[in-house]
Amino acid sequence: MTDENEEAVRAAVDGELSLLDPGVRASPGRVLELLDPEFTEIGASGRPWNVETILTVTGDGSVTPDSPVEVDGMRGAVPAPGLVHLTYLTSHRGRRVRRSSLWRLTDTGWRLWFHQGTPTG
Repeated sequence: MTDENEEAVRAAVDGELSLLDPGVRASPGRVLELLDPEFTEIGASGRPWNVETILTVTGDGSVTPDSPVEVDGMRGAVPAPGLVHLTYLTSHRGRRVRRSSLWRLTDTGWRLWFHQGTPTG
């Protein structure tokens, strides 16, 4: 992986971990800084999300310092310039979910463009 690709992956990983942080999740402004205006998600429930609807759950208090999201095996790849694909597994309150995110480079930095969560057994 080139230095440029490594930097891109690092920026996406940092952004992804920020979105899982209880302090960031509690601040709609900070969440909006990380989401692309065209953000979409297919949640682990199968429900579709966008920027407006995701803000209703990011600050709902379900992720707290006492009940954090645990992350395992986060990996990133650069399938095209300005695009990073992350995959990883989360555990939260006994629920394990395999996750996939696409981050794209914008004029304001790296922003989460697409996310999908799939429950695991």
